[in-house]
Amino acid sequence: MNKISGVIIAKNEEKMIGDALESLAFCDEIIVIDNGSTDKTRKISEEKKAKVYDISSNNFSELRNLGLSKASGDWILYVDADERVDDQLKEEIKKIVSQSSTYFAFKLKRKNYYLGKNEWPNIEKLERFFKKEKLKQWKGELHESPVVEGQIGELKGFLLHFTHRDLESMLDKTIEWSSVEALLRYNLGHPRITWWRFPRVMLTAFLNSYIKQKGFKAGAVGIIESMYQSFSMFITYAKLWELQRNAELKSK
Repeated sequence: MNKISGVIIAKNEEKMIGDALESLAFCDEIIVIDNGSTDKTRKISEEKKAKVYDISSNNFSELRNLGLSKASGDWILYVDADERVDDQLKEEIKKIVSQSSTYFAFKLKRKNYYLGKNEWPNIEKLERFFKKEKLKQWKGELHESPVVEGQIGELKGFLLHFTHRDLESMLDKTIEWSSVEALLRYNLGHPRITWWRFPRVMLTAFLNSYIKQKGFKAGAVGIIESMYQSFSMFITYAKLWELQRNAELKSK
């Protein structure tokens, strides 16, 4: 009988980790990659019989690869602390595991919920469920992607993603991760930031969220989220500008 390893990456998720673990109760083992939590994330995870491994890294591929190395199941399912597996997806996964499949990886459809229970109109598709032996590694520091051998399918059902739950946590996330994003761009040799790049990247982020992802259908939440995406991009590029300016000052 094939077994499933559920892997959760978490950092200071004491409010969300319990429900995430319960969402993976159908798995044969649950692994939590604790990325330097200072709250009760580890304690709650251990109480619910998850295997917890500590690491401190801003490299998401490193976090996911650690989960891959620790998983003992034949199949591996990645779920973030603010995601939940709905009943239909759970049954689809159990079906795949119980029979032979021509696919060795699957995209999962994800519904995003912002500022409470406001469902975002756009549905994402993410590769999150793999035959372990066919998942070679994850690549990319921040926007990571899997390296898989074999065909990739798609499952019915949804991952429910409860992100950006309130304005305060949204701003905290921007403060934390914009520095990582800015440093990544800086290390890759991003062209020198000039004044016109700010309105360009901000407008692009807003239009992507509000038009391409159909945020206009979400009412007030849509405009708030789209403006937040624009603001987040501004902060990232402002920090990149600061890194470049400081380097120029030191070189003089």
